[in-house]
Amino acid sequence: MKKFTTLTLLAALLIAACSKERPAAISQDFSKSVIPREKIVQTVEQSLRQGKVFNWADADDQLLWSAGMVSDSFFAIGYQIKGIQDFKAVIKDINIHDPQWTAAKDKILQVILEGEQKLNPSKKLTVNDLLPFGQPKVLPNFTVRITNPETITKLRHMDEVRYVEASGFNLQDGRTVERSNSGCGSTGPASYIYPADYSTYAPYVKVPWNFQNANIPSAWAQSTGNNIKVCIIDTGGSDDQDNLGSPNDFNSGWSQNRTIEKKSTLYHGWWWWRELDPPHDQCGHGTACSGLATAPRGSDGNAVGVAYNADLVVYRAVEDVFISNSNEREGVRDALVDAALDPAVKIISMSIGTPFWSSTVADGIYFADAYGKMMFAAAGTSTSWTSWYPVIFPANMDETIAVTGVKEGSPMVKCTVCHDGPEVEFAVVMERAGNSDRTTLTLSNENTNTPTYFGGSSCATATMAGITALVWAKNPYLSRSQVKTKLIQASSNYPYPDSDLGWGTVDAYQAVSNTW
Repeated sequence: MKKFTTLTLLAALLIAACSKERPAAISQDFSKSVIPREKIVQTVEQSLRQGKVFNWADADDQLLWSAGMVSDSFFAIGYQIKGIQDFKAVIKDINIHDPQWTAAKDKILQVILEGEQKLNPSKKLTVNDLLPFGQPKVLPNFTVRITNPETITKLRHMDEVRYVEASGFNLQDGRTVERSNSGCGSTGPASYIYPADYSTYAPYVKVPWNFQNANIPSAWAQSTGNNIKVCIIDTGGSDDQDNLGSPNDFNSGWSQNRTIEKKSTLYHGWWWWRELDPPHDQCGHGTACSGLATAPRGSDGNAVGVAYNADLVVYRAVEDVFISNSNEREGVRDALVDAALDPAVKIISMSIGTPFWSSTVADGIYFADAYGKMMFAAAGTSTSWTSWYPVIFPANMDETIAVTGVKEGSPMVKCTVCHDGPEVEFAVVMERAGNSDRTTLTLSNENTNTPTYFGGSSCATATMAGITALVWAKNPYLSRSQVKTKLIQASSNYPYPDSDLGWGTVDAYQAVSNTW
């Protein structure tokens, strides 16, 4: 994590240096004063303690504007044309370059420009001075810099505006940093692997112990994921891990004739110094999730994935497990759009999230949903002092399938750091009953054939994506709803879902056997 700390510090210094050349934050003539960060955090946590992901739609104008002022002054704007009753129903057919859509966007930008010019009468501002990430490309939303509180009020009363959100605000305290670090700090090779935590299968791979709980090895006699493309939206794929190499190592042993792609939608900076990150995973989290879902069944002694003959595309859309800033929210949205437009992608796995609702990301999920993608999302992974968090976003959305991790044994209990709740639909056994450090095994981020231990709802989500690939590969002509029905009917709680753990764990062999 030292690399991330350095990058964060450098970014902060750049922001501070460049802010001197930008318009002043706010004039003292305005009646609205900035609410301190601590007060905003208290409001957010009050929502979380009530079991609800925080939504900026529930905030008043002053709170919303203040959240922008104490972060990066960036706001996400969603727009529409008049006459649309159900935005989600038409999202697939929207052409934002149509004159009607362009007019709606330009009207909004003009209101913002006039507000900013009012605060800075001596400067000649243009629309490009307001758009740190440029113009929208596919979906009707964009990120804009706003410092005038009057503008927030005006925008929220416009028919053309669907939402206004403080896109850069997050719970940026030491606890959040710790949680983010925990997603990136434990993905090197394990110093010791308990012999009971794996079985050796031909040609020479380690099958994690919890695969047996889901009956995955038995399912391989009927399906290994052939011709199903799994998308992992996460921290990218490691260039150092040869089992994610293209194409020779990804196609090795009993894993053949499949494709792997590594893409990036994560930018750093804004305006003219905005740069796209390479897809290389600097965290390890995306590599671990990719390995659990699709790692090859080779002969190097490494851990095998659930769907070891599935195709893979892995995106670097975030730095760590938390969608925590404007660039990451746009990065996840763009990855969702790209995956939606790829006809080969059937399954999207997102072991990432946030306690904040993000309409920017939600638009991407609506778009992917309209294209028939089955989307799994992690219910949430925390530490003891955030165990009261509800199922996080985007797992709490109706369009996604929330997954959490549970301990081995009966009755079913969530893993030590996992979230549960009424939104959870499936669970995966991934933690030993007597040792929370003994989780599943998957690919390390480093150039090694020694696996790493990997847990939490992140692990469970990627595993569910792999199981779904096995089922769908058995009959690629099934619809998304038909595949989900097969999973439900093969689950431990069927036909009566649990209030916090949903349908429970899935028997992969049963799900595949019942698919024809």
